[in-house]
Amino acid sequence: MPRPGRAAIVGVLGLTQILAWGSSYYLPAVLARPVAAATGWPPAWVVSGLSLGLLAAGSVSPWVGRTIERTGGRPVLALSAVLLALGLVGLALATDLAVWLVAWIVIGLGMGTGLYDAAFATLGRLYGQDARRAITDLTLLGGFASTVCWPLSAFLVETVGWRGTCLAYAGLQLALALPVHLLLLPRTPPPARPAAAPVESPTDGAPGAVLRSTRAERTAHLALLAAGLTLGTAIQSVVSVHLLTLLQVRGAELAVAVGLGALVGPSQVVARAVEKVLGSRFHPIWTMLASTSLVAGGLGLLWAGLGVPALCLVLYGAGVGIGSIARGTLPLVLFGSTGYATLMGTLALPIWVAGALAPPAGAFLLERIGASATLAGLATTALVNVALTAVLLLFVRKQATRAVFRPRSS
Repeated sequence: MPRPGRAAIVGVLGLTQILAWGSSYYLPAVLARPVAAATGWPPAWVVSGLSLGLLAAGSVSPWVGRTIERTGGRPVLALSAVLLALGLVGLALATDLAVWLVAWIVIGLGMGTGLYDAAFATLGRLYGQDARRAITDLTLLGGFASTVCWPLSAFLVETVGWRGTCLAYAGLQLALALPVHLLLLPRTPPPARPAAAPVESPTDGAPGAVLRSTRAERTAHLALLAAGLTLGTAIQSVVSVHLLTLLQVRGAELAVAVGLGALVGPSQVVARAVEKVLGSRFHPIWTMLASTSLVAGGLGLLWAGLGVPALCLVLYGAGVGIGSIARGTLPLVLFGSTGYATLMGTLALPIWVAGALAPPAGAFLLERIGASATLAGLATTALVNVALTAVLLLFVRKQATRAVFRPRSS
């Protein structure tokens, strides 16, 4: 059959990303309470399954990157659908806590092989340096995961119970995600393009100089990028789990806090739509800087009590939204398409680990130092992330300027 166009592939991956996120990362938000009530298992242990899953995802992410680099994303994403389905069946059949936790480890393996990092790597392997717009479009579609799947999960829990909900999602993975990955993604990816990493100008979207750097400079760039992405994930993980507590300490009633928290999701989608329109004109380092600045501004204003909480969360949500785009596009532009999938797998390891460990660390801080001090720590960490991104921006500009003005050899 003819190879599907880029729009079809991005659309299909957007659909399967919504399903993958909704049946894994976003599932405990709806299932945790009914599972704990029905089984008598401690709620903290029920939720800890997700942390185990995130650690499992991190453990396989380097392998995922290398495999996509070698074979393309088709077999890896198909494997993800199978693993998610197996893990969900395990959840549905769990009669004791140990089985529940093991099932989450299987789901974590499916997350590592199928969520954003694997999808970004797949697009980079298919389209090379031209994958930036496809990655942006994918994050725009994936931003609807919680909007679609939280109501769907709640409806399923009310209709068929929490075990039936897990089985329904497992069926969707096998009946929808698995066949479309196998049918629509090419069996053989295009040949990897040998080249140094081309970079766009740091000030506009026009083609710029090749980023020629020493091994030490490249290592420094990679370390800054990894640190920034990891810190950003840690902040986001703490806020997403403990947001209601942080808002209530600022004086919001529970119902108001829930309403304010609902602003984060739409803010992410709107910010991604704006980035889609304007971002192609700029180097993605500016997207990264805007993301870290918005997150720091939102959390800093919330801690200081200087802004309306709704505005603080809109700023924070916008920063998180475009941060997902920077996570996929900045490594592509900085280091090129050759080896991009492998690089994404390497970067994903500390990101997944941070996502797993940050929520319990946040709970510990909330208990020991209080919500206000925890929020201050989050805002300070976000400012550190702004500084790391600014240093990376200086390196990028320096390297681009050096390449532009380097005399040509005769």
